[in-house]
Amino acid sequence: MAATEIDVKYVAHLARLALTPDEEKKLGAQLGNILGYIEKLRELDVTNVEPTAHAVPMVNVTRPDEVRPSLSHAEAMRNAPRQANGLFIVPKIVE
Repeated sequence: MAATEIDVKYVAHLARLALTPDEEKKLGAQLGNILGYIEKLRELDVTNVEPTAHAVPMVNVTRPDEVRPSLSHAEAMRNAPRQANGLFIVPKIVE
């Protein structure tokens, strides 16, 4: 798409933007520059390049999901400032 084919008014309407004529002219030029860079990238030979989602390898840093020992109910309730019927009593936060 050439820079002259960009319908800035239509794009602004889709983005719910109210642009002045000067802003339309400026954004039209900027969008044209962006499309020019994309055309330069299309000239590159990428036949031997694997598609990637990220520029660097990503590794999941979360721990494995495994069963581990935890507090018993009695131990947890021992730390509760207020309790009733085996449940924690907390302050009301919603009126």
